[in-house]
Amino acid sequence: MSNITENSKARGLEPAVFGLWVGIGSIVMMFAAFTSAYIVRQAQGNWLEFRLPEWFFYSTLIILLSSLTIHYAYKFYLKGNTLRYRQLYLLTFILGLGFVITQYLGWTAMHAGGVELTGNPSGSFVYVISGVHALHVLGGLSALAVGVLMMAVLPHRVTPRRKTRFKMMVHYWHFVDILWIYLLLFFMFQ
Repeated sequence: MSNITENSKARGLEPAVFGLWVGIGSIVMMFAAFTSAYIVRQAQGNWLEFRLPEWFFYSTLIILLSSLTIHYAYKFYLKGNTLRYRQLYLLTFILGLGFVITQYLGWTAMHAGGVELTGNPSGSFVYVISGVHALHVLGGLSALAVGVLMMAVLPHRVTPRRKTRFKMMVHYWHFVDILWIYLLLFFMFQ
């Protein structure tokens, strides 16, 4: 087993990062199943057409911005620029909260517009798919919160372990960003 670990590190792929991507692969499969079920159910008829709330578009801008902030936080972390890395990391966390809040506001707007969770299947799919995505963002926010606590308590040092954890956070955060863009485009054009 240690030989496999050493070989993967020699090729530049840390086992923890590989494990993260295996987990991401299973999340991709789950959302592929959701969107496939959406298409199959839509073809059966009795499908309510409605416009997505503007809040979902605002949340898209927020999550895109948060991807930039975490990307640059990691760059500043590696360069040893403690102040900039900490500011951008904290801003990523705040933007992540903003994403979840705007998702909630989007669901509230759907409800106010007569699109209920238990009503027509079209609305139900949007609630469930976007809600499960928001749960994955909340998982990422939990990891970001641990990072915020660690950066408040620990001195800034670039160690292999910290670098790997940060890299995993960046990969995961970019993944939920790309996943949301896919879902939004799917909802808009399906």
